[in-house]
Order: sequence, then structure tokens, then C-alpha cells
Amino acid sequence: MARTDRRGGPETKDRIAQTASRLFVERGFEEVTVAEIGRAAGVSSVTVFKYFPKKEDLFFDRADEIHDLFLAAVRSHRTRAEVLDAVRALLLDLLDQQHPLSGLDERSVVFFRTVAQSPTLIARARQLAADLQYGLTRELDEAGFDDDFALVAAFLVAGYTRILIETATELLAGASGKGLAERHRARIERLL
Repeated sequence: MARTDRRGGPETKDRIAQTASRLFVERGFEEVTVAEIGRAAGVSSVTVFKYFPKKEDLFFDRADEIHDLFLAAVRSHRTRAEVLDAVRALLLDLLDQQHPLSGLDERSVVFFRTVAQSPTLIARARQLAADLQYGLTRELDEAGFDDDFALVAAFLVAGYTRILIETATELLAGASGKGLAERHRARIERLL
């Protein structure tokens, strides 16, 4: 029987996410159950679901972070040029840091390979992109942008998704290094 962690908190959430990531990489997303993740992390399935309402959220454990980063980037800007400049700065900063959300982190190959092998994860990635688009649209609407700017939000999310797919395709084909990062940067600049 799995021992439960009564304290909870960020340490527990991180331990669960790390355990899930390890198991997904070792065996594939579809082959791992939430109960197994809980046992391996030393918590109950109920505790796992407390932090991650869906199994897919265990894999996409940084989805809230990208959502928050995009919203923070566009918040308080009043012109279209300012919004686009802020998004460009965010995406280039993620690239320069080789942040996991850039798709250029050293673990990205495993991440992209796992997603590509799971119809469930592909569907969840699409839903997360739709959620981000909705959040951006709402944020821009609250800032006073007209309805047409909803199209810009859709374009930004779809465009960055495409950039990640192109980078993932190259990574899975064996590309790496400075050339890949330069092509990623060029795609961001072309988008914006």
C-alpha cells in the first residue's frame, strides 16, 4: 500500500511530476497508470489527482507556466506593436535560456518522442493550445483590444505551435546545436 504524504505542497507535486516523467519515459505514457505513479511517488492516487486532475496533466506539468508567461507578457500593453514585441521578447528569452518550454532543452527529444507516440497526449496538447488561445484572447479583450485581436491571439498560438512542431521534427531526426537554435530563432522572427 502506498504511503500518503500528509504535508502536501510543492515538494509533493514536484515529486509526483518527476516520478511520472520517469515512468512515462521508461514505459510510455499509455502503459503507466496513475496508481503506479502514486505508489512510486509514495502517495495515494487521490493525492496524485489532487495535484493533477488528469493523467495527461502529469505529463504536461508545465502547461500552467507557459500560460502564465504568455499572459504576463501581453498584460499591460496597449498597442498591437507592444503586444507583439512582448511576445517576441518572451519567445526569444525562452530560446536563449534553452528553457524547457522553448523545445530546445536537453530533455526535449524524449518529451517530443513521448508526445508523438501517444494520441492522448497529442489531443491534450491541442486542448492546451486552445486554452492558451482563449486566455490570450480574454486578456487582450480586458485590455481593450478590439475583437479582431482575437485573430492575432489565434495566430500567435498556432504559429508558436508550428515552430515547436518544426523544431521537434528536426530534433527527432537528430538535429542539435547552434544551427537548430538559429533556425528556431528565425522561425520566431518570421512569425512575429
